[in-house]
Amino acid sequence: MINRYEYEGITWIDIENPTADEIAEVGQEFNLGLLLRQELLAPTIKPRVDLYPEIVYTLLHFPARRHTHNAQESQEVDFVIGKHFIITVHYDTIDALVDFARSFEAAMLLKRTTGKFHSGHVLLELTQRLYQEVEYELDSLEDSVTAIETAIFSGHEKDMVLAISRVTRELIDQKRTLSMHAEVLASLEQATTTLFGEHFTEYLRGVSAFHYRAHQRALAMMDIVTELRKTNDSLLTTRQNEITKNLTIMAFITFPLSVVAAVFGMNTEHTPIVGSQNGFWIITGAMVVLTAVFFIYFKIKKWF
Repeated sequence: MINRYEYEGITWIDIENPTADEIAEVGQEFNLGLLLRQELLAPTIKPRVDLYPEIVYTLLHFPARRHTHNAQESQEVDFVIGKHFIITVHYDTIDALVDFARSFEAAMLLKRTTGKFHSGHVLLELTQRLYQEVEYELDSLEDSVTAIETAIFSGHEKDMVLAISRVTRELIDQKRTLSMHAEVLASLEQATTTLFGEHFTEYLRGVSAFHYRAHQRALAMMDIVTELRKTNDSLLTTRQNEITKNLTIMAFITFPLSVVAAVFGMNTEHTPIVGSQNGFWIITGAMVVLTAVFFIYFKIKKWF
């Protein structure tokens, strides 16, 4: 599906789930080469930058596990940048682009600075909204991290093991995806400066600033989750050690009692006390006294 937006001589073409006919139509209008047209037809695994005559092509993947409209963990956006046009191609509905399309002219008017309007303004606004969408992902993750922290210190350490693993996996995806952007954006800045002039540099630096903020936030959250994992593991270990200690104390107390019971339960003819009038109470009393002695001893030693 092709959507077309124009403002002061600059055209933005947005294509969602492109077909061969749609790519051919756009390619013919904007003089896109055959190789570039083929690139736009299907998703690509790794981000990169390619320089064509009068055109810069780049693609970026944005983490979208919590805001995706399909099963993919990231959303790819292909950018074809010319002096007077910018084409975006994606293979899933991207909320940031939908939102931008609704207010394209108003957004461009608000972002407009002195000087001639060009495709760099559109690129800056597009990427700002895409990285803002990434920050929404991080906001959602931050809520999960806060809930995990509260649960850990409320005595639910065992239940948080799986929750921490899930959040860690999402942050690893964020970190892996965003870490690839730095090199691509640096190459993109060099390519657009070569093709369109120095005035384009400031817009690419703005894009890099959006990326840096999102990436650093993801790294900071990763550090927090790592510390929470260590804390949770420590609490679990302490709890398990406490249980083991209590079981050991119980075993140490009950073992002598079992020995006493076994001795007096032996089937012999002349077992002391056994068979006497108060034999049962004597043996029971001795076992109670022995238990009390052990209990007091462990209490003095502060073993529990």
